[in-house]
Amino acid sequence: MIPFLRYLAIAVLLLFLESCSNETNTTQDTPATLLVHNATIWPGQNLPPATALLVAADGTIQAIGTDTAEWSDDLAPNTTRIDAKQAFLMPGFIEGHGHFSGLGSSLRNLNFLRSRSWDEIVAMVAERAEETPTGDWITGRGWHQEKWDRPHDHSVGGYPIHDELSAMTQEHPVVLRHASGHALFANQKAMDLAGVSRETPNPRGGRILRDPVGDPTGVFEERAMDLITDAYQNFVQTMTPEARKDEWLAGIRAVQEECLRNGITSFQDAGTKFQEVEWYKELDAADSLRLNLWVMLRHSYDEMNANMQGLPHYGDRFECSAIKSELDGALGSYGAWLLEPYFDNPGFTGQNTTEVATVDSIAQLALSHDMQLCVHAIGDRANRETLDLMAKYVTPADDRRWRIEHAQHIDPADIPRFAELGVIAAMQGIHCTSDALFAETRLGTERARTGAYPWRSLLDAGAVVTNGTDAPVEDVNPIESYYASVTRARADGKAVFFPEQAMTREEALHSYTAAAAYSAFQEDVRGTLVPGLAADFVLLSNDLRSCTDAEVLETEVLATYVGGKREYMLE
Repeated sequence: MIPFLRYLAIAVLLLFLESCSNETNTTQDTPATLLVHNATIWPGQNLPPATALLVAADGTIQAIGTDTAEWSDDLAPNTTRIDAKQAFLMPGFIEGHGHFSGLGSSLRNLNFLRSRSWDEIVAMVAERAEETPTGDWITGRGWHQEKWDRPHDHSVGGYPIHDELSAMTQEHPVVLRHASGHALFANQKAMDLAGVSRETPNPRGGRILRDPVGDPTGVFEERAMDLITDAYQNFVQTMTPEARKDEWLAGIRAVQEECLRNGITSFQDAGTKFQEVEWYKELDAADSLRLNLWVMLRHSYDEMNANMQGLPHYGDRFECSAIKSELDGALGSYGAWLLEPYFDNPGFTGQNTTEVATVDSIAQLALSHDMQLCVHAIGDRANRETLDLMAKYVTPADDRRWRIEHAQHIDPADIPRFAELGVIAAMQGIHCTSDALFAETRLGTERARTGAYPWRSLLDAGAVVTNGTDAPVEDVNPIESYYASVTRARADGKAVFFPEQAMTREEALHSYTAAAAYSAFQEDVRGTLVPGLAADFVLLSNDLRSCTDAEVLETEVLATYVGGKREYMLE
């Protein structure tokens, strides 16, 4: 339920907007600090276009309109004036589901998102081993066997076997996360440290992939990943607390720069630990966050219960007001929990990674602390179970805005339930086209056509759909995800995935701005360019509403402003 102050803020904002004209819309008595004019402005869905805006001293929109002559009283000699030269100006992109510190870490470690073969990956790891002290772990992320140019000739279930990698990294344990984050690859040294052998059983909700004689191949799916990551965490614990924090801070600096370079002014993080919450509070208090950060707390029920003091937390640029859980894994690693077996894996319906009863307990925890519940659900069984669970606690009248993260594969019968329950579909456009090479193979044509990434069906049913990239699962670039949202086509031209489910241009912009703000109860703060809201905006080289599909991918971020302050400019 929205706290009283949020209701009050929204009511005041609505009354204010009703009293303003589009042309003057001034909100401050003091002179503006910034004037941007000669721009092609899209303020938000169903809002009148504009050509200029004023930014107030407090970093909010002071005025927006088309006739700057009426603003003479709002300008001063020290007001910065920018001629946008008709560049496209829109609200800053809101990354609706990503992993902030995880992306920061990936920017500093090996990244395989662009790798096209296992041999290329092994070579990258071997090169890193040459410059890494003996015994230190080598980490990386982003590989995806379905996206390689050719299958590896020594593989099981489409995954390579560890022998080649292990032979080249005998003195270094290696852990390489799958692009989805729902599987990893370990070398022999890492498996030895983890105590994994032929006799190690599969844990509940996970699988150790094995060769024909029963030996581990190096691939660990879902909950089985804990065997390796626990061993890695043992190594991390040998670092001093100061060294661990310094490494984390270096990643945070890197991810902020990367986001701002891509026009992202707000980031919704899908899984933050207690320690990180405290560190983010410190950064916010020191005015060291260059963009807005909204996070979901992610721990087990036992870790969170009776340990929620100070939450939810609402800071200046940092907010922790949601809890994250999950019911299944990813489609690419056969972890999505399905109603019917995989088309290409008969008899197997995926992984239920967290018991429904446990997620139910977490839902009650969210209710008792007035926080949003966000549940990772990819398969149609996982989505149905999540909707059934949420139906016990929420209705649209409650306005709790609980979210299903990903909501990738939905039985058509369940699509109307999102709007009926007021549940938000927090989706990622780029996942559709990234998975297009194998999704139909996994699901079969009919399931893929009617329920896979069904944005059009959800929007037509009245659901709120948001956008993002799930970075570092995918590149954080919102332009690529926007392109996928409006074309359902891969940028490399290799596939088009049921284009009848595409969003319109304006719907896709809305999903990346105001809809994402709404999904975090922040529509009274950001997401549209109207007086009183944050001056978070981006200047682009192309008008995303009208340029050609090819030009969408060629679009460059010219400048990014957060709270009226320029945080990035293309050199």
